[in-house]
Amino acid sequence: MHNPGNAAPDRAAAQERFADGAQYIAGRPTEGTSGRTHTVVDPATGAEVLTYGLAGPDDVDAAVAAAREAFPGWAAATPGERSDALHRFAAVLADRAEDFARAESLQCGKPLKLTREFDVPGSVDNAAFFAGAARQLQGRSAGEYSGDHTSYVRREPIGVVGSIAPWNYPLQMAAWKILPAIAAGNTVVLKPAETTPLTSLMFAQAATAAGIPDGVVNIVSGTGREAGEHLVAHPDVAMTSFTGSTAVGKRVAELATATVKRLHLELGGKAPFLVFDDADLEAAVHGAVAGALINTGQDCTAATRAYVQRPLYEAFVEKTAALMDTVRVGDPFAPGTDLGPLVSRAQRDRVAGFVDRARSYARVVCGGEAPQGDLRHGAYYRPTLIADAAQDSEVVQSEIFGPVLVVLPFDGDDEGIRLANDTPYGLAASAWSRDVYRANRATREIRAGCVWINDHIPIISEMPHGGYRASGFGKDMSAYSFEEYTQVKHVMFDNTAVAAKDWHRTVFGDR
Repeated sequence: MHNPGNAAPDRAAAQERFADGAQYIAGRPTEGTSGRTHTVVDPATGAEVLTYGLAGPDDVDAAVAAAREAFPGWAAATPGERSDALHRFAAVLADRAEDFARAESLQCGKPLKLTREFDVPGSVDNAAFFAGAARQLQGRSAGEYSGDHTSYVRREPIGVVGSIAPWNYPLQMAAWKILPAIAAGNTVVLKPAETTPLTSLMFAQAATAAGIPDGVVNIVSGTGREAGEHLVAHPDVAMTSFTGSTAVGKRVAELATATVKRLHLELGGKAPFLVFDDADLEAAVHGAVAGALINTGQDCTAATRAYVQRPLYEAFVEKTAALMDTVRVGDPFAPGTDLGPLVSRAQRDRVAGFVDRARSYARVVCGGEAPQGDLRHGAYYRPTLIADAAQDSEVVQSEIFGPVLVVLPFDGDDEGIRLANDTPYGLAASAWSRDVYRANRATREIRAGCVWINDHIPIISEMPHGGYRASGFGKDMSAYSFEEYTQVKHVMFDNTAVAAKDWHRTVFGDR
């Protein structure tokens, strides 16, 4: 364990950078006007990073007004102009990569090597991808589908998009929500989680530095109940994009219905990890540990339910526990750290509650406790493996959102696939087999938005991310995401200048 004091300069930099407030409206930082404050806490040490004024309804109104004012000009920009701006945006993000990596580690507890190698490069790549996508906003070719009329289809921006992002990937969620929306010509008001606003604010500042007009990207840092609900219900917001739990997603959908908003929901997950008896056992074990512990398990696509065909079951449990015991838990800023703290002590205690209750009906093979010593002041929890739980038990059916993997045996292939589908969720899954036919069957029959084969967790800008069933609908990243933020218009021309008269005569007779 390296001294958490390594984060002290970053804490001071955060306090200086956001001294003017944790809201960003019309290109300027401001203080929230709710009259209440929130303190960002370093989850590795419990130290206070920044106290700021929370956004209230008035701040949301101001941000929406700024976005609405900026919309006509930004929507009228050519695809090439928006593309050039996004290329500049990508360059600014790349230039500030180290600042982003440190701020993300500080507020979330992520190991610095993860933010440097995954979160920040992924966000830069998203910006570069959507810079290219901005030039590909295509309708359909013209054609004569009705007599003397020519039709074509336009794709147009929707308007002001109100987005709400979670605390587990603040920077990447800002990128996933803002970039496709503005590439398509929309303007955005993003509400990050009040616990982790730093990199979302830096993202908006980078947009301004790249020359993106004021009001195109706005940030309101407030609570979900006050700022978030007001944003979703706002009559001038044309679309809501939300990432978070399924329970909160239902509330978002309820609020959005009142104004008939376009909805994009990426909700909870409980990803199955299906290991057939012909799988490469060593590869599967390493994949399970990496897939379960990414971001300290605070990932909606994390491997949470490993179903292992019975001939490999005991060996898988033994080897996975042994590998988990080698994972180095510690200071996010230390080079050797594999696993940082959870985002807060409250989240650590929630995860511990799941494990403690499971002791009465399952076997906790390793972990299952918070480390002591130098780590006792942070929100740490050891990598945990639970075996022999029942399919209908809490740890199998509910999102734990921590470094916990549950392992269950199955016999035939039919049973394995049935168990993989036996939760309300359908965001992601993986299947492990050397048999191409078995693997192909798994991709067809597992009901999830993404199914990896012999891997778990990698994502790329060119491919869509989004769920089935209780995991929501709509896609992030890829051209599919770009289209989510557009609306389709049918345009029809009368080529003869007399068709309207003919139509009138057909309907009303000669007059």
